Amino acid sequence: MSENGGASYKAAGVDIAAGETLVSRIAPTAKATARAGVMGGLGGFGAAFDLKAAGFVDPILVAATDGVGTKLLIAEASGKHDEIGIDLVAMCVNDLAAQGAEPLFFLDYFATGKLDVDQAAQVITGVAEGCRLAGCALVGGETAEMPGVYPVGRYDVAGFAVGAVERGGFIDGTAAQAGDVAIAIPSAGVHSNGFSLVRRVVRQAGLDWDSPCPFADGLSLGAALLTPTRIYVPAMVALAKGGLAKGFAHITGGGLLENPQRAFDQQLALELDVGTVPALPVFDWLQAAGNIAADEMALTFNCGIGMLIYVAEDKTEAALKILAENGAADAVLAGKLVERGDGDSVRLTGHDRWRG
Repeated sequence: MSENGGASYKAAGVDIAAGETLVSRIAPTAKATARAGVMGGLGGFGAAFDLKAAGFVDPILVAATDGVGTKLLIAEASGKHDEIGIDLVAMCVNDLAAQGAEPLFFLDYFATGKLDVDQAAQVITGVAEGCRLAGCALVGGETAEMPGVYPVGRYDVAGFAVGAVERGGFIDGTAAQAGDVAIAIPSAGVHSNGFSLVRRVVRQAGLDWDSPCPFADGLSLGAALLTPTRIYVPAMVALAKGGLAKGFAHITGGGLLENPQRAFDQQLALELDVGTVPALPVFDWLQAAGNIAADEMALTFNCGIGMLIYVAEDKTEAALKILAENGAADAVLAGKLVERGDGDSVRLTGHDRWRG
């Protein structure tokens, strides 16, 4: 109730003061992500960016938006929220870079039933860290307190990223052709897709999020599964600017069966050896604990490959060198594009260990 006994916004479940406290907490963190081109700071009605000041001459803008799915439920149960912020950025900026674009700025949307300043600050601190890793600026966002829509303690997040690429540098996969090779960059783990199945497997195994992790010593199961999505942006942008990348495939929802062909024409097919990338224990555990079929694994999870890059075969060595110089020294040659014929567009080998 307000001072005169009437209804108030706070009594209805929305605390404006808590929101202001959150903004003051995160302002220095957001400011630390500033980069060339950012105009102004937090607090305005919108964020402005000067493309010319960022060094672009004739740019094309590229935008992406995403969330982190039911991985949020593990963060809530574990009380660990910062890595979710990194996931949020990664899911957006990796998609931008997959089109040759350099991520420029990022905005977040945080919605909750009742604002917990510490919880929200953890998430947004992670967002700022993700922006730092991607080289983009956190320029703003929205915090929405919505009692009645979300229960107390529950929240959701979404991210919005904008990048730019010079005209002529946009990558859409149409340049890829038969004979080109596929370079794979390993994932850090499950990343941010497939967690509805992950949670079902954990329930079937009779484990809790604070149980000792069966595939990583010294960690709880929840902490191990919260390993954030890897941010590939520096390596991808360097490769794109070097003119070597013909296509990028970010392995997200749909796994290794649905994503690779998003970066090459339907007349082609990818022959991919999953075994060229060292197996991550988390996937072996999920498959065994859930008795998941090999094809279901490949449809749901990244299976250890977070990014695929298509390059001309005679540029393989040069591409691997650029990747190694920009944070992806673990990239490996993993496959080849061929004429599709009557077969499937993605032909996997090396995942036979999951065939029961």
